[in-house]
Amino acid sequence: MGSAGSDEMPWRFRRVGLIVTGQTEELCLPDLFRRLTSEGTCSFTVIRRVDQRSPVESPKRKLRMIGTGKVIPSKDEEQIGAPARRFLLRQGGDYVLLIDDLEADRAARVDGIFRRYRLALTTMLPAELRSKVAVHFFVNMLEAYYFADAAAINSVLGTEFEDFTGDVETIQHPKNELKSLYPRFDEMEHGVEIVGKLDIAHVLGPRDVCASLRTMFTWAGEAVGVTDWLLEGRLFDATKDQIEALRQALHGSGG
Repeated sequence: MGSAGSDEMPWRFRRVGLIVTGQTEELCLPDLFRRLTSEGTCSFTVIRRVDQRSPVESPKRKLRMIGTGKVIPSKDEEQIGAPARRFLLRQGGDYVLLIDDLEADRAARVDGIFRRYRLALTTMLPAELRSKVAVHFFVNMLEAYYFADAAAINSVLGTEFEDFTGDVETIQHPKNELKSLYPRFDEMEHGVEIVGKLDIAHVLGPRDVCASLRTMFTWAGEAVGVTDWLLEGRLFDATKDQIEALRQALHGSGG
């Protein structure tokens, strides 16, 4: 693996702040990106854990926001917008990546969830920084990707599973699925170890699976200038436009 540098994007160390929505993610997500950090050119650090957000659909709530002149809910401003702004403008950060799950009925509301998070991240930022924040999703949750690299599960649990046949992003509740196969599975204790062994290149090897995860890693790779290891493949409709927005910000429309 090597860094994909260019004259348009000169090398320098890049810092990515993560906003996450789960305890396991808070502990292990920086390690998920070790394929990008292994050469010491970038870092991924959790800067905030927040509760999951849903679209603001209540007419009464919308009216209250309008009446107070707010574009986003106060808790989004305080817990998402403010940490992102602080990281980028005061703490020397380069990018902010918010990651949430799309479990259960959330998948059907992905566009509204995405819009709420994007607004929370961008409302308090100057226009030139808005391409440096992104929202991406685990589908249906982080544990889905364990099934795409059974060797990682087996090395931690001592099992003899084989890689899932098909797209792991179609597994409805991967955490429960894993617990049904291995009742002693602990999502934090074992999950942190499994993430530390996941081979993301293996997980993303088949080009027609893991569209959401591939979209996230494509955006992150572009952000930190490490892209040559990632094969092209299917991207996730709800989040893929952020990649082109970032590319244009970095390299211009012709880059």
